[in-house]
Amino acid sequence: MKHTRETVIILDFGGAYVQMVARRVREAQVYCEILSYKTPWDEIMQKKPKAIILSGGPLGIYAENAPVCDERVFTGDVPVLAIGYGMQLMVKSLGGKVKPGNSWERGPVDLSVDVSRGLFQELDNKMTVFMDISDCIASLPKEFDVLAHTEKIPFAAVGNGKNLYGVQFHPEDSHTPCGREILNNFLFEIAGCSGTWSMKAFIQDQIKIIREQAGDKKVICGLSGGVDSSVAALLVYKALGDNLTCVFVDNGLLRKNEAENVINIFKLSVSCEA
Repeated sequence: MKHTRETVIILDFGGAYVQMVARRVREAQVYCEILSYKTPWDEIMQKKPKAIILSGGPLGIYAENAPVCDERVFTGDVPVLAIGYGMQLMVKSLGGKVKPGNSWERGPVDLSVDVSRGLFQELDNKMTVFMDISDCIASLPKEFDVLAHTEKIPFAAVGNGKNLYGVQFHPEDSHTPCGREILNNFLFEIAGCSGTWSMKAFIQDQIKIIREQAGDKKVICGLSGGVDSSVAALLVYKALGDNLTCVFVDNGLLRKNEAENVINIFKLSVSCEA
């Protein structure tokens, strides 16, 4: 299938907020995909990313087997927003220094903006952000500047003024009130996204892909009644109609009346056998 949409790649380092990052990007009407940090650079580039976002992670940068991505993420021309652990990895990979923290800082903190453009364009110079870090940055790579700081963190947001930006806080979290605006500044002002994608377009794309893969063949879908299998069943039914048969298995461990409810709901819309 030809790439007719803009794609933002989110590299997942195991952070608790990665799905929230993806949700915020999609709410801005920009299509995104979550990939493992282990994804080869060539595979990332095959998707022609408009931008790359690095998620946070549960480990410190000096932890044993701390995850690392391909360093070409930081040396290419694709705009990058590195969050939390991702920012520390970017700084360390480009020659800056990260030192282990003596304590974990978690919760809302006051942020002071030093550079009112780029990530912080048209935002107040003072704002509340949600911080969740232990290790901290001691020095920046060449050509990087401080964009914002807090009382305890001198490098709360950094960037090279071109395509590489990092934040130690979580703009995707609801406890960062201006988080959406910060992410949107990255997506639209820095990465140049157009914001024309919609979930309706995604559904149409998936229906087309399913039709191309299945053709006129009969298809079976294992249906549990959960969100994942239910969405999959409805998408396949929209694509293939009566060529889909859903199979639901009552294993005897379901909630009261759950099996009957699932069967009744899907008998109204798709072919379901139990």
